[in-house]
Amino acid sequence: MARILICDDDDDIVAALKIYLASEDYELYTASNGMEALDCVRQNGIDLVLMDIMMPGLDGIAATVKLREEYNIPVIFLTAKSEMSDKVLGLNVGADDYVTKPFDPVEVQARVRSHLRRYMRLGGQAKPEPVRDVLSIGGIELNDAEKSVTVDGELVYLTPIEYNILHLLMRNPNRVFSSSEIYERVWNENAIGSEG
Repeated sequence: MARILICDDDDDIVAALKIYLASEDYELYTASNGMEALDCVRQNGIDLVLMDIMMPGLDGIAATVKLREEYNIPVIFLTAKSEMSDKVLGLNVGADDYVTKPFDPVEVQARVRSHLRRYMRLGGQAKPEPVRDVLSIGGIELNDAEKSVTVDGELVYLTPIEYNILHLLMRNPNRVFSSSEIYERVWNENAIGSEG
């Protein structure tokens, strides 16, 4: 059973999301600020976070930056901020998705399902082939046991999708992949227009 954290300081939004997500048989946790969210993730093995941006104390952006120092779990921002610069900032600090309030709970439900499916498939369940724990090409080093990447010794923060694309390419350094092949291998789904 997937564990989902809803982090928002608006009790009505938390209550609405709990109603919709409870029908999916998830184990739900709640937090009202970034510090509570970080504590909850550390203590409960959370699989996905729905994160508000505007919160008292530690906001969603700062909390996500700290979260990315330790975890690769999917983070979906829920926020009233709709400016493109806010969306870009959110994605750049490590969010996997971005939903603007007011939102359709059914859409949020679908996005949660999609991100969890990809995370569970790619997050280290069964690997189709044995792989080395540490891959190194040029100045890039990928440690699969720790799910970390460094470039010239500097730690780089990647989303789960970015990490898995890099992992695929570094595992096959002398191979050229089409965009459809990358999509199918990373998302484990058929690309549009492909058969199967």
